[in-house]
Amino acid sequence: MDVFSRTFLPAAAEAGVAISTVSRHMPVFRRCVEADDATVLVTRCLRPDRPMQGEFLLLLTYRRLVVTQETRVLHRLRLHLNTELRHLSNVTWNPDPRLAAVELAATAVDGIRERFWIKTGHPKQVWHLDALLSHAFRPRLVAERAQQAPRVTAPEALHVPAAA
Repeated sequence: MDVFSRTFLPAAAEAGVAISTVSRHMPVFRRCVEADDATVLVTRCLRPDRPMQGEFLLLLTYRRLVVTQETRVLHRLRLHLNTELRHLSNVTWNPDPRLAAVELAATAVDGIRERFWIKTGHPKQVWHLDALLSHAFRPRLVAERAQQAPRVTAPEALHVPAAA
């Protein structure tokens, strides 16, 4: 069993995703994710800007974010988003324990701002979800900010002429 399969199934079970749903979405995820990529999170989500569009299934690995949509009536699958994490910018998430939900937002490489509303069953699960998102995105965000920060030169590199 490869790394993806070994980590995907427990993550889906932890999120309470039904095995029938997992079975339907697995072929799509397999095409998008490499076998050696470990799963961080699998969860159902909604798009707050388009609530009537139905539910989505979000897969987050250490390298990719994949979101699929299943039509309500015919249960057909559609790939909504498939991108490497390094191609996402302005990634934010807002945990709200009062509503037992987390809003995840990121700008894709095509410039479209994607927003997802992830509901949890209990307010304590909000903090677990926050920790998972931090684990996946924080190292990349820190590295991204370090690249954007101005370079500081060492004091010995600055040559100040001595006063005469």
